[in-house]
Amino acid sequence: MLRRGLRNVNRYLLVFAIAVSLNFFLPRLMPGNPLALLAGVDVGLLTPAERAELIEQVGLNEPLISQFFDYWKSVLSFDLGYSYRSGRPIVDMIGERLPWTLLITVGSLMIASVIGIILGGLSAWRRGKKVDLSLLTSMISLQSLPSFWLGMLLISIFAVQLGWFPSFGAETPASQYVGWERVDDIFRHAVLPIVTLTILSIPGAYLTMRYAMLEVLGSDFIRTARSKGASERRVLFGHVARNAIAPVVTFLAIRFAFAFGGSVIIETVFSYPGLGRLIFESVSGRDYPVMQAAFLVFTVAVLVANLFADMMYPVLDPRMRVR
Repeated sequence: MLRRGLRNVNRYLLVFAIAVSLNFFLPRLMPGNPLALLAGVDVGLLTPAERAELIEQVGLNEPLISQFFDYWKSVLSFDLGYSYRSGRPIVDMIGERLPWTLLITVGSLMIASVIGIILGGLSAWRRGKKVDLSLLTSMISLQSLPSFWLGMLLISIFAVQLGWFPSFGAETPASQYVGWERVDDIFRHAVLPIVTLTILSIPGAYLTMRYAMLEVLGSDFIRTARSKGASERRVLFGHVARNAIAPVVTFLAIRFAFAFGGSVIIETVFSYPGLGRLIFESVSGRDYPVMQAAFLVFTVAVLVANLFADMMYPVLDPRMRVR
């Protein structure tokens, strides 16, 4: 098991190295002037002196191999450079935005996983019955909802018409809240983004749990357990749920990665100051260094989530330990 874990870590380190290398080479290999991409400026408007100064600033005057190793050195030392729009260190900007994204992403995923697992298990246990068909139809319908439309709908109902929750931001502007008042303010601002992401995440958890349980219910050892007189409660919780949960953990890790990336749309709709909103602002302002850094953060989040799933799978499914 330890050997398998080390192989997984090595594989993910290789993927990370490839992602970092692509992040370096893409702006230099894309059509057009790499200076315009790296600096986010219209090169045609610069004087020769300004252009030469900017080339030296971004390091394009050095050999490509030197630029490559310098970039790796910066990444490993968490020196991601400076924003060309604000002039601030990118690490500080990401450090300010990342907690907000984690708040709504992790919060929504935890809620969605609990609801999806319960409903998926119920649906599989009542396969073919009215409750199963109703849940399956509802989940397929929810899965097809556009995230921006759902977010705008929730804003229209719960923020504009009912006035229950704020429609934008993570905190009340210029507020002087401290302690529990600030916690309550942050919670109220996070409710609608979390609800939106939760609704979009429930169908995946439900379908994964349902199909995993249906597969386990058709296994020989389930029929054997029933033939030996095991109660339905013991069959459900002692055999079916335990063996069906491993694929769900894998799904949740993948869903975390997708939710992390999908936060760009949700945070834009709600003007939520997370990492997704930062990416939107950097794309709009052609702040390429910030885009590069955000891409790396998303890459690390995806790799860590999938590595966690790979490490947990043998723990949840003992059959994987002998492979």
